[in-house]
Amino acid sequence: MTPGARVQAAIEVIDKVRAGMATEQALTRWARGARYAGSKDRAAVRDHVFDALRMWRSAAERGGGESGRHRMLGVLLLQGKDPAELFTGEGHAPACLAEDEGGSAELSEEAVRDVPDWIWGAFLDDHGPAKAAEIAQTLRCRAPITLRINGLMGDPNVAREVLAEDGIETRANPRADLALTVTEGARRVAQSRAYRDGLVELQDAASQAAIEALPLSVGMRVLDYCAGGGGKSLALAARLGGGPVWAHDSDKKRMRDLPGRAERAAADIRIVARPKGPFDLILCDVPCSGSGTWRRAPEAKWRFDKEDLADLRNVQREILSDVAPMLSGEGILVYATCSVMSAENDQIVSWFLSENQDFGLLSSQQVLPDEDGDGFYYAILRRAA
Repeated sequence: MTPGARVQAAIEVIDKVRAGMATEQALTRWARGARYAGSKDRAAVRDHVFDALRMWRSAAERGGGESGRHRMLGVLLLQGKDPAELFTGEGHAPACLAEDEGGSAELSEEAVRDVPDWIWGAFLDDHGPAKAAEIAQTLRCRAPITLRINGLMGDPNVAREVLAEDGIETRANPRADLALTVTEGARRVAQSRAYRDGLVELQDAASQAAIEALPLSVGMRVLDYCAGGGGKSLALAARLGGGPVWAHDSDKKRMRDLPGRAERAAADIRIVARPKGPFDLILCDVPCSGSGTWRRAPEAKWRFDKEDLADLRNVQREILSDVAPMLSGEGILVYATCSVMSAENDQIVSWFLSENQDFGLLSSQQVLPDEDGDGFYYAILRRAA
């Protein structure tokens, strides 16, 4: 596909998303109907679509309209590119630009923020004007690709050398001791020897830092209660000398790849449908808005509403109430989200402590999204003796 044809494909996908179709579904349908598109073509179209979603308001305002064509025009202009080089009308490229096509270069404050108004209000309340603006601007950009080095198999020097052999360049990530940010060759990671052999795993640096902060020691019984794909289960196992770590998720399908990942990483992960205590430490990385990760799933930024937030807060409270009885006498309960909203973080922890006065707060941290990683929150709670 030519660069112009990739833009036209993105325009068509964006129009389907505008009509209500889920982004992944729209991309999959396009790919199935475009057998001629290679892996690089599919990746380029996906990048265009996700850029438009991250800058949904500003792209529309800069492009002069709400359609996929207007938004792709806006994205290119906001990225400092010349749309005329791609809107040529040749082959499968978008039709040439009209003389009056395009919006004002001076964007409104609402467009520059690129978040729903009620979300902006929450950011302001929780973080103040300066930090709220930083969060909103960060969410308009692509997220870094970060790896976790499996300390059971090697150290940062070894990992960087092995990755470099496959054309993957990295830098040390300041958020966590074993985190590497990919600077070149990100699309090669899944096929690299380091990944296949379990030396590295894909995991954001913020969640790595949270695992590094936990008071763990070999021999502890540890449960990852909302395990999902199992990235944190593997990180916990590495800190425990290989495990074991018990892993549970309400949706078993999310953990379908975990046994293979565990074998590759030399980790003892024990999947349990109905975990029974006592456990010395339980990690609850609960379902949340994902507001700290909206760079990776930008569609969620525009479809998440206040009712969704209220429902999630109920789920978060229920999970904490369910797992607390599974702890040992002086067990540690870790509450975590990838949210930057207090309604899902400090407020939930405060509620739990008010309902369970035999627990105390050891520490908590809110990290905001930046060039090194996603937004993340965790609180470490301990039951009193």
